Amino acid sequence: MSVATGRPVGTASTEANKKVVSDFLAAINERRVEDLSRHMAHDVVDHNKVIHGEADEPGAAFEGFRQQMVAFGDARMAAQELIAEGDRVVARVVATGTHTGTHPRMPEPTRRSFEVEQIWVFTVTGARISEIRAVSDRLGMFLQLGWDWPTAD
Repeated sequence: MSVATGRPVGTASTEANKKVVSDFLAAINERRVEDLSRHMAHDVVDHNKVIHGEADEPGAAFEGFRQQMVAFGDARMAAQELIAEGDRVVARVVATGTHTGTHPRMPEPTRRSFEVEQIWVFTVTGARISEIRAVSDRLGMFLQLGWDWPTAD
């Protein structure tokens, strides 16, 4: 029994939630933008605006991930671990890619590659991702790609 949620640990629902996240990462890696709505709620809230630059509103993550796919044609998010409890799934990910396309925050491709570790926390509601939080080595990514560090507007 989880102290935080009062639900049994390791139940079929936690395995199902891990599958939702695993399938989401596969859709990202395979550039299946049309499948993102199978894995993310239409009003998903993504709390990670530093790189994406999408609007700060429910559902804007769809455009943020689409922008990332355009900017990094070969990007991959390889899950090293998936840990689930209740409605939360934590993914330790190694993200890699090459900046070959345009992006609102970085319009000129540098053609440089990156590899960084990230920790993602997904909330899964009704078999879809409803909330996303992440911690990433963004400084390392920016340095590897030759990008200027963002400044406050």
